[in-house]
Amino acid sequence: MPQKMSTKLFQLVVLCLTGFWGVKAQECGRPPLKEDRIVGGVDATKGSWPWQVEIQKSGNHACGGTLITNDWVLSAAHCFPNPSDVASYDIYVGRYQLNGFNQHESHHTVSRVVVPSDYVEPHNGKDVALVQLSPSVTWSNYARPVCLPASNTLFPADMVCYVTGWGHIRENAPLEGFGTLQEVQVPIISQSSCQQMYQTDPTEQVDILSDMICAGYQEGGKDSCQGDSGGPLVCQMVNGTWVQAGVVSFGLGCANKNSPGVYTRLTSYSDFIRTMVPEIRLYGRASQNWCGGVGVLFSCLSTLLMMLQR
Repeated sequence: MPQKMSTKLFQLVVLCLTGFWGVKAQECGRPPLKEDRIVGGVDATKGSWPWQVEIQKSGNHACGGTLITNDWVLSAAHCFPNPSDVASYDIYVGRYQLNGFNQHESHHTVSRVVVPSDYVEPHNGKDVALVQLSPSVTWSNYARPVCLPASNTLFPADMVCYVTGWGHIRENAPLEGFGTLQEVQVPIISQSSCQQMYQTDPTEQVDILSDMICAGYQEGGKDSCQGDSGGPLVCQMVNGTWVQAGVVSFGLGCANKNSPGVYTRLTSYSDFIRTMVPEIRLYGRASQNWCGGVGVLFSCLSTLLMMLQR
């Protein structure tokens, strides 16, 4: 084969591979500014969790949430006891401090809230809400979407994840000072282990349902708390992408022994989310993100075969 053709083939192979991996690289779950009080937490670095949003009701901090597209935020159903009452809510994107100056933030109103039709209260599951924003978010280093998992994405026990929010630093103790966004590391707890922990107190009957996922420590000490509701439990996958495993739902107190945080398991709601937000991209084997990459790869291979037949 002539040297000129070999060079072209080599260049095309490189383009195929870089194009394939480039398409696979998701815009979601990649905070450009991240460096490698929630109870027991520490101040987050500015811009490290660009999907985190603050939800206010009637001018007061109410809940957290996450950007999943430039029009939609994911949160908890119990943050919206009356989903048709959207006028009293405000969403702040790019916010870092509750009581400080946030030069990168943007303000949005709520145009629609969607919760599962049979949602009752957090202990019965289905504690998830989709919140449509107005106007749309403009992407920046401080406003990026998180990745959501496909139904087959696994978050195994002991996988270390993060919870973020502006909630209380202990029971009945609001975040003080500037109110800087807090982060805390918590490991995933298996459903069976979580159920066993919650059965140690016979006076409190809590069933860990199939659409729930637990994270925290049996001994307590680190946990989400009041005001963190609706915020994210995010885990970093092997390729470095951050994927949201759960939504802060409930617990018994904050950071108590045998009472880890209980989160809405998002793998149970991939169809619900995709139905309401068709443009959403899901992380995992069933993800639409892989399809684009495979298409690029096959297109490149077809071109390579044509060149080889010449």
